[in-house]
Amino acid sequence: MNQMEEITTKQDRLLRAVRNVMHVEEVTVGRPGDNFNVRFRGELVVKPEEAYDQLEPVFKSEGTTILFRKEGQSQSVIAIKGVIEPQPSNVWVNVFLFAITVVTVLMAGIEDSSLIDSRGILVGLILSLPQGIPFALSLLAILLAHEFGHYLAARYHDTPVTLPYFIPFPGGILGTMGAFIRLKAPPKNRKILLDIGLAGPLAGLIVAIPVTILGLALSEVGSLPSTTEEIFGLTIEGNSILYLALKYLVKGELLPSPVTYGGLPPAMYWFRYFFSGLPIPFGGQDVLLHPIAWAGWSGLLITALNLIPAGQLDGGHVIFVLFGEKAKRLWPLIVLILLGLGFIWTGWFIWAGLIFFLGRTYAQPLDDLTPLDDRRKLLAILGLVIFVLVFMPVPLRTFFN
Repeated sequence: MNQMEEITTKQDRLLRAVRNVMHVEEVTVGRPGDNFNVRFRGELVVKPEEAYDQLEPVFKSEGTTILFRKEGQSQSVIAIKGVIEPQPSNVWVNVFLFAITVVTVLMAGIEDSSLIDSRGILVGLILSLPQGIPFALSLLAILLAHEFGHYLAARYHDTPVTLPYFIPFPGGILGTMGAFIRLKAPPKNRKILLDIGLAGPLAGLIVAIPVTILGLALSEVGSLPSTTEEIFGLTIEGNSILYLALKYLVKGELLPSPVTYGGLPPAMYWFRYFFSGLPIPFGGQDVLLHPIAWAGWSGLLITALNLIPAGQLDGGHVIFVLFGEKAKRLWPLIVLILLGLGFIWTGWFIWAGLIFFLGRTYAQPLDDLTPLDDRRKLLAILGLVIFVLVFMPVPLRTFFN
């Protein structure tokens, strides 16, 4: 049997299998430069999820990977050249990065660095551990919950995945830039993509909320400086709706509370302050964050950043499973919103750039025809609601003059 006869025989076997689940209207054979062997267009006669499970082993036995796609008004079953074979990863890389991150987060949690400066890094770090441990344990617990939420959801759905890769950030205010996992193969369908994508933020939030409440309970409420000179070097954390609510729950008031609302109705004052961080509440009252509260607030911010509805972020997965290809139309709007917010907090300019260059590509499952069930639609909507609740228009404001 020559090569052309072998290819034709393979296509015939695939066509016979596809006809068991689809009314085939068109067959397109891939050319040498195409990345697919054959495409079948038509209308499935069984549920996409059932069809995929039935066809996947047949396509795999023929050395191809099966994709389900919507193309115009037709449904397509596509045979991609080759079978996805997850490659083993080096666990020691994960362990090494986590160990370094533990050190950098510990150092970030040390409020008084004089011991490190006077006794050297190693000795000073050991002597300063009582300062750094509460912050480090709290923040790492939130990050671990977030990443293992993704990891366990992926393992539950038999999607190959790496262990979390932590990103140390020596000298940063948190000591880390977070962590990520890498899927070694695309999720099978939108349901699984949502489960994996949303499990991280939900798990992280389940830990971040009680950590924040505990930290706020340990924090005192004190007076802010009353003049520009006294406020030099001070950093005021930003507010999300959820963070404001937690402060009100623990302390019984909206903080920071100003000396005066400047003649504005309280609702108008808080609306302006929430979105601009201005006016600076000189002489007002604010919560003086305990290290655990600082870690909890950081966890809320990390959750918000991950839920930005674009690209490969967790929020991008949520928006894609809800709207499919239409989700990509939101990309320019998100970039514009972040650019606008950048004039209030310059850090958003960086995020606008990241979304501009990296936010156009969304994770797409192998089977993009299986719709979300009602329960998962509610979960996806919950993910968007959580994003609104934890988003901070002005995450930080540090006063240098």
